Amino acid sequence: MESIVFGIGITALAGALATVAGAAENTESDIGSQGDPNSQVQLAPQMGYIHRIFNKAIAGEPPAYGLWVALGAGLAWAFMAMQINPILAIVLGSALAVFVQGVYATTAYLGRIASLSKFGQPVFIDVLKSMTTVTMAHAFVAIFTTVTICHLINAALGHPFPLPLLGLVWGIALGAAGSATGNPFYGKERQYQTQKFGAGVPIAASGNIVRYAEAGERNSLDNGWFSAKLGGPASGLCFGLIVFLELWRTVIFEKIGAGWGAIVVGIIIILVFTVIDRYIEVWARKNYGPYGEPAKEGS
Repeated sequence: MESIVFGIGITALAGALATVAGAAENTESDIGSQGDPNSQVQLAPQMGYIHRIFNKAIAGEPPAYGLWVALGAGLAWAFMAMQINPILAIVLGSALAVFVQGVYATTAYLGRIASLSKFGQPVFIDVLKSMTTVTMAHAFVAIFTTVTICHLINAALGHPFPLPLLGLVWGIALGAAGSATGNPFYGKERQYQTQKFGAGVPIAASGNIVRYAEAGERNSLDNGWFSAKLGGPASGLCFGLIVFLELWRTVIFEKIGAGWGAIVVGIIIILVFTVIDRYIEVWARKNYGPYGEPAKEGS
């Protein structure tokens, strides 16, 4: 009984850390324009729309965060093997991983803009300097919290995978959660806020992203301000639930049926969320219409 209570406590702590990680990851991705909507940012200058949006995407969020979290976890693992305090080791490992992320962001931005020079898109030095440091700050929070989760799973729950491998797995999961959950807020609701609800991006609007903010030209900090209030919490909730429910079902049901109990509970959880998601989608379409129609009376 004590082991179950201890496991639930670790599960709750890991879920809370995951919530912070998901929020930070999505905000970092949106400021850096690394999610799916990035293709429209890349296309904009080719369609004649010059902008001040930071554009650092080379890989998608799942492989990128798989790399950064695995790197942070691997370095922390090495520092722990040198008898360095685990907390300090995780901080050092995450900090070094963030330097790699910063190099990645800088070279990606300059490389992408260089490829667009023939379309008249300039390199904005102030955008490069201001946005890179902000993405690095958010990336550090995401990497640190995720590596800490991996260490808790490894040290407290006795998971057999080494820390770098856990970092790779959960880094990919973190990037996938932010990409799937937070990107709609950045792309559909912010980048294309001039389009009606549910209309998508018509061919005629390709690359015609919103380039002007409430005051002056829009930059990625404006996008981060917006998505930190909406997409960030949604991504944090998504990743937090993934980590919490995954560890919860393992702690409680793994000993039932030689592990099959945890598998069955996992399938049930997926089916329940599928039904809930479908209900919410149908409800939203019926009440708000597919193309910005007014809400129905009494809804």
